[in-house]
Amino acid sequence: VPDPQILLMDEPFGALDALTREQLNDDLQTIWAEQRKTVFFITHSIPEAVYLSDRVLVMSERPGRVIADFEVDIPRPRSLEDVSLPEFVELTGRIRRLLNAKGGID
Repeated sequence: VPDPQILLMDEPFGALDALTREQLNDDLQTIWAEQRKTVFFITHSIPEAVYLSDRVLVMSERPGRVIADFEVDIPRPRSLEDVSLPEFVELTGRIRRLLNAKGGID
């Protein structure tokens, strides 16, 4: 499909080193800002989910269902410095606590 309206990305950066992953996260944000496509991005990284998203959906184990929907109210464009913002830290903490309570993270 030459110009899709929706990009489906299932852990596309999972096997990359941290610096390459951060660069591709920034590149994806640039593409999103220019083209405004809907991106459905699957990741196991809570900071990556918050950094890239307007919403973070948390899924249950099998059968997979949405168990939580978090709005990310951090202005765009975002930068790596934003991961230290109080609202970023608070939201990643809330998601982590939910997953810990559900047994999703060791």
